[in-house]
Amino acid sequence: AVKIARAFTGKHAVVVFRGGYHGRTFGTMAMTTSSRIYRQKFGPLIPGVHVTPFPYEYHGITSDMAMNELEQLFKDTLHEDDVAAFLIEPVLGEGGYVPAPPDFLKKVQDFANSKNALMICDEVQTGFGRTGSLFACNSGYYGNYVRPDIMTMAKGIASGFPLSGVATYREIADQCDPGMLGGTYAGNALSCAAAVATQKVIHDENLVENSAKMGERLRDNLISIQQSEVSKGLIGDVRGLGLMTGIEFSKEAEPGIKTKVSAECVKEGLLLLGCSTYEVVRFVPPLNITEEDIVTGCEKFENVLRRVL
Repeated sequence: AVKIARAFTGKHAVVVFRGGYHGRTFGTMAMTTSSRIYRQKFGPLIPGVHVTPFPYEYHGITSDMAMNELEQLFKDTLHEDDVAAFLIEPVLGEGGYVPAPPDFLKKVQDFANSKNALMICDEVQTGFGRTGSLFACNSGYYGNYVRPDIMTMAKGIASGFPLSGVATYREIADQCDPGMLGGTYAGNALSCAAAVATQKVIHDENLVENSAKMGERLRDNLISIQQSEVSKGLIGDVRGLGLMTGIEFSKEAEPGIKTKVSAECVKEGLLLLGCSTYEVVRFVPPLNITEEDIVTGCEKFENVLRRVL
């Protein structure tokens, strides 16, 4: 996606948002700021990548504050003649399962347009129904106003089979000559067959709608746990879109609590993962999860909190 943006604009710099995860290859790890482990011992990284705050309201960073910082970046550090693209996850993944505020993506797109740069939405983790919409960036949550210039996708496209894709407009893609983009494993037949089957199931079984409905039920249950005596006031935030939900423990919780909770959940038959540099546990159930499964999973999670907190 960055190669396409550079080819189209003739510019080189990329602006990314703090907490974003975009990969671990030599180019993408320069754009990944969800954890320092992905960069450790691999520097120096590629130049031309600039980091600006992502709006993280639980930690006091509002949409307006993040935009002010972005505007300041172009006053003291960057010139629009150098910037090819703005790269953003609509919902921070590894960075903490933090949805951007509803107005933020449109603000970023308008700002990118004003600088003659492209907006790239990284939907690798959010795409194909995960957030209750086929893609997060053009969901009702964001007002159906956002149409990125370039969008990346993978993961849910083929139910875990190794496949990814980049979508853009023809006028942008046409700036890349044959041979400029490609790879040894591009268009793998088995992965493509898995993708076709996956998309059919998503459509036929109404899994996008189920993700939206079950996601709301999941967060309702988690908020009930947050507000109960079981949490001891240590669950500071419950957030997410669709079946991409995270809970964040407050600063009063013991360090490493997300790892401890996740390990105890395994004993209950519940698989949860921590993420973020903060104490965040993520809930990422399959798109076909039932209400009964939601209830059972939350009961198991509540049992673990009774033991651990």
